[in-house]
Amino acid sequence: MKSCNANFIISAEKLSQCPDFTMPEFPLLGRSNVGKSSFINALANNKKLAKTSNTPGKTRLINFFNFSDTFMIADLPGYGYAKVSKEAQARWQKYLEEYLLNRKQIKSLIQFIDARHDIQKNDFQMREWVETYNLPVFTIVTKIDYIPKSKQQAVLANVKKKFSGDVLAFSAQDRRYCENTIEYLMNLCLNSSK
Repeated sequence: MKSCNANFIISAEKLSQCPDFTMPEFPLLGRSNVGKSSFINALANNKKLAKTSNTPGKTRLINFFNFSDTFMIADLPGYGYAKVSKEAQARWQKYLEEYLLNRKQIKSLIQFIDARHDIQKNDFQMREWVETYNLPVFTIVTKIDYIPKSKQQAVLANVKKKFSGDVLAFSAQDRRYCENTIEYLMNLCLNSSK
């Protein structure tokens, strides 16, 4: 399976507004502009499914995408971008924590790291929070095509050294990573123990 049929379901601000279904769910965590929307579009082979933007902080809600009635991807607001009021930030944080800690359908969180940059302080803070609550998580290293082939393995090894769990390479430009990623997600869905 090279791509999944995918469609946008709904946007929700908080847990009580999230859609009611039983499919495994994968929330996307990452800094603004790390490539979460491009990841969704590449997996779906549909460049217009999730709105991508060069302006950080565009995603303000939890956006749900249904992939072939098999799993759901939840695109979360990016962290580390502060062009909103302190009140708005505090509200987002409260709603996102409530969602991440209480949403029964969550199979695993996916944390995104940009291959072009060192892991940032807020990436480490997010991972620390996830691990404090013992939530399942794996890492996707995006924009790997921007790194010379000779250095790609070193970039992945560095992320593996700093973050526990599985680390997958990804490039929205080069869809050769899509099949592996979909297969990985499907295996997690099949493995019913959470």
